[in-house]
Amino acid sequence: MHRGSRMTGSRPASYAANATSHRVISRRTALAQLGLAGLALSPAFAEDMVRLPLPSDPRERPLTHDFPQKGTMILQRVRPPLLETPLEVFDRGVFTPNEQFFVRWHWAVIPTSVDVNSFRLTVRGHVNQTLSLSLDELMSLPRVELAAVNQCSGNSRGFYQPRVPGAQWGNGAMGNALWSGVRLKDVLDRAGVKSGAVAVRFNGLDDPVVPDGPDFKKSLDIDHARDGEVMIAYAMNGEQLPLLNGFPLRLIVPGWYSTYWIKMLNDIEVLDKKDDNFWMAVAYTIPDTPHASITPGQTGVKFVPINKMVPRSFFTNVADGATLPTGNAPLRGIAFGGASGVDKVELSIDGGKSWQPTTLGKDHGKYSFRQWQANVLLVGKASHSFMVRCTNQDGEVQPDAPNWNPSGFMRNVIETVQVTAS
Repeated sequence: MHRGSRMTGSRPASYAANATSHRVISRRTALAQLGLAGLALSPAFAEDMVRLPLPSDPRERPLTHDFPQKGTMILQRVRPPLLETPLEVFDRGVFTPNEQFFVRWHWAVIPTSVDVNSFRLTVRGHVNQTLSLSLDELMSLPRVELAAVNQCSGNSRGFYQPRVPGAQWGNGAMGNALWSGVRLKDVLDRAGVKSGAVAVRFNGLDDPVVPDGPDFKKSLDIDHARDGEVMIAYAMNGEQLPLLNGFPLRLIVPGWYSTYWIKMLNDIEVLDKKDDNFWMAVAYTIPDTPHASITPGQTGVKFVPINKMVPRSFFTNVADGATLPTGNAPLRGIAFGGASGVDKVELSIDGGKSWQPTTLGKDHGKYSFRQWQANVLLVGKASHSFMVRCTNQDGEVQPDAPNWNPSGFMRNVIETVQVTAS
């Protein structure tokens, strides 16, 4: 058991500034956040229930308020913790509050506290010199900030038909934050990457629950790891990382699914060959087909590691089955482009027969949520099928039919809500 620790201090003055790209700010502000205090995980007990709009039972999930540093969350699993963000949280702003940011771990053996004084980040492998960096040394590097969506590969898995194994998430296994930290490239350059390096592998402080369980490790191609965008974060939304979201360090891989965003990052290994560990070669693979889609039972399909996210958009102020008064109806929601920025968000109120543009909110960067809004006129008592779709800056548009694969990954079908005007 490590001695409990956390970062404390006031929110950096730069928090509200433009975050459309990486930005270097004062090291003094970052170091001022480090302090000592106890923190421990405790059992979670839920009393209230929420009904997710899934196509099959069980649809009800407990609401929990008892995980440390977390507010009200949808409880998908206690050990390892799987906590879903209630959809209404996304209607409150473009950045997801830390206390309601979703949580997903693979193994149940997670440190309940971390000593920031003894913690070290190791950089080793195919490098000129092995590094063992303290948090203080890490923070001596230029600090950068980036707004980026973190989304579970299986977000919305509960909507898959036929149903597939795994956590039956609704749409809340995602969140958007302003991440603060250092460029991975700067850390690798300090170690000196040798010629012939192929990939960089990342590991955290969590451990398998059984001796022969595969340690959770993920890797990136060397050029991706050194692209200047991948970063090591020690703060989100101007505050310390919550323990369950990866304190004290988390890898940030903007535009890619969160399986690569290693939490409690403590080990970086530069490889001179392709990474063939279980979590790259077997788990988190998708069909190498359009939309990662196959038919149930289909065989002979090539599978590849999951990678870039795809565009998505959601309603946040109206739910499926809602009743709205006739007349003017303000609609709003969020969208993100996946691996590129949002180009446009369109709305249909007639089941996809016609589409109209929406008004986009402030652009916080190509990897961030972006808010959208529109006003529609509901005339007479009738049922309406509202649909919203996003097109990203690469020209990729959400499909009108859902994909299917045996892992329930990469769902991004156009979202539809049925509304009655009265």
